[in-house]
Amino acid sequence: MEVILKEDINKLGHRGDVVKVAEGYGRNYLLPQKLAIEATKANKAVIEQMKASALRKSAKEKVDAEGLSNQLGEVELIFERKVGEHDHLFGSVTSSDIAHELEAKGYTIDRRKIALDEPLKSLGEYHVPVKLHREVTSHVKVVVKSDQPEAEAVQAPAVS
Repeated sequence: MEVILKEDINKLGHRGDVVKVAEGYGRNYLLPQKLAIEATKANKAVIEQMKASALRKSAKEKVDAEGLSNQLGEVELIFERKVGEHDHLFGSVTSSDIAHELEAKGYTIDRRKIALDEPLKSLGEYHVPVKLHREVTSHVKVVVKSDQPEAEAVQAPAVS
C-alpha cells in the first residue's frame, strides 16, 4: 500500500514523502491516527502544492532549530543518583529524565527527540544527542554523579 506521510515518522520518512507500507500498518495505524493519507492521483497533486509551502516552513524550522542547538550546546544537566558497588546506579537516567530537566531549564523538547540508545546506568559525563530537525542535531552535556558526598563514601577503618 502506498501512503503519503502527513508528519515525520521515525525510520519511515518525512512529511510529504510517498512510501510503501504493509496493508495492516497503513490501514490500522497510519490512516486512523491521521499520520498519512492514501496515495491517490488527486492526493499526490495536492501534496505537490503542499510541499512548496512545507519547504518554506521547514527552512524556518531549521533556522529556529539551529538557534536552539547553539543554546543547548552550552547546557549542562547534573543528575544525582544513588550508587552501588563499582559506581553502578540504582535505577538509571532516561530520555524522559533529560527532557524533564531541560524543561525545568526552560527548553521544551520531546523525549523522543533525545537520541539515547539506552538509559545511562553508570557515573560519568555524557554528551547526549538531541535531534531538533532532520538536518540539525545538538548535544547536551549530562553529568551523572553520586548523591553521596565523597567524605561519607570513604569511611576510615576503626582504630582500636
